[in-house]
Amino acid sequence: MNKWENVDILLLDNLTKFREEVANCSKFSEKLSSGATIFVNDAFSLSHKILASTVGVTRFCHASVAGFNFEEELLQLKKISKTTRQPYLAIIGGSNFLEKANALHLLACKCDGLYFFGKLAFQIMNALGLSVPGCFVEQDAVGEALKLIQHAHCRKISIYFPNDFWCFNNSKQDLREIFPSGGILTGWTPIDLGPVSLKELSSLLSICKKILLIGSIKFDSVKEDTVGASELALMLQKISMTDCDVTVVGNAACNAVAGTSCSITQYRMFKNASVVWEFLKGRILPGVAALDIAYPHDLDWNIAFPDPSKPLIVDIGSGNGLFLLKMARRWQNYNFLGLEINKKLVRRCLNNVLQSNIKNGYFISTNATSTFRSIVSSYPGYLILVTIQCPNPDFNREEHRWRMVQRMLIEAIVDLLITNGKVFLQSDIEAVARRMKEQFIMYGKGRLVVDGVENMGWREENPFGIRSDWEQHVIDRGAPMFRIMLRKVR
Repeated sequence: MNKWENVDILLLDNLTKFREEVANCSKFSEKLSSGATIFVNDAFSLSHKILASTVGVTRFCHASVAGFNFEEELLQLKKISKTTRQPYLAIIGGSNFLEKANALHLLACKCDGLYFFGKLAFQIMNALGLSVPGCFVEQDAVGEALKLIQHAHCRKISIYFPNDFWCFNNSKQDLREIFPSGGILTGWTPIDLGPVSLKELSSLLSICKKILLIGSIKFDSVKEDTVGASELALMLQKISMTDCDVTVVGNAACNAVAGTSCSITQYRMFKNASVVWEFLKGRILPGVAALDIAYPHDLDWNIAFPDPSKPLIVDIGSGNGLFLLKMARRWQNYNFLGLEINKKLVRRCLNNVLQSNIKNGYFISTNATSTFRSIVSSYPGYLILVTIQCPNPDFNREEHRWRMVQRMLIEAIVDLLITNGKVFLQSDIEAVARRMKEQFIMYGKGRLVVDGVENMGWREENPFGIRSDWEQHVIDRGAPMFRIMLRKVR
């Protein structure tokens, strides 16, 4: 650490040999960030993991941003779910059908066809009632495979799997024969796509404008490269020259393509398939969410609100949403947005919105600390009020005590608020309320002032005339609430 005192930029490479890195150790993260003001993450391939050097350090730096490579790969990844070019075919290999079920359903929503090979293909075949070698059937995968088949049927898209396979004899492995799918004899193991399958795949690819190849091209029982893998790579090389958008995911698939192509720049390539699978499952990548500006939310405000030009009020940590829904009913001339990290609560809130026929209320499941700016910045109208009520800090762990309000969130709120817009803070714990107030004043950089009359530094009454559930609970037991309203002056 002493040698770093005169260094302006420090590059940290692979730290996975340290167990503290993998465990996201807080003390280790603090040591890594010691003396650093700005953290730059350019390791997108690790963004699906929670590591000390990619997630933990963001707690101790004033700013955490994506590097140029990180940002470019994230933008390229988001294009996988775009359907601007059709027909769009996903070629999917590998195994673990259950683990990938959510991602496969998303691909079924976006693509015009799914072609399965490898172990995944046998799960589809098994669900359709075809004869499949028992060693290739994944336990409990039939139900999910049937759901995917039904989903594809409802969307009127096709699910493909190989028509034939090259197989070797388990007793004499140098003995090879071609078997039709569903007709593999006992004692034979599939090792490669057959000629009919390759011909059909070539025909499918020839009409595509967008192709995703994800997963291992080889069968589990084969270590060396197969003819099918090489043939598929050549097909992709040929079609990529016809203005087809080709994305290749996974180390094995990337190596196969690179081995047959004179120029890999014509492809969009992701060697770490785990990152892509996590993204396709709909999960927030921890390495992205930890940055000050995380996922750019492509929210269609016209779907959220009939009139997105109305002034916007945002409740951070909206919980069960009852406060926001009561406000929405009373203040019809405003739009109300709840940001809540608990997905189950958000689903319940959105159901309440539909059942109550509320037009000016909407909820998003997200970590507001990292996504507030990207969500609210695209809103067509003005942000006039932000509320943070009764956050629930974890007092059992010192490092979590004050994490409910962080600098990145405060700066985003202050930047996006309209002049004379307000921030309402309250808690039944005076230390928490005081800390929130101090943080907003400190990081508001002179743009926030206390609004209204205070008694002993706190507002006596709720200015809205509507209480949250927890606030009502505190009042009913005779305990005090600590409230403050701040106003943006410039």
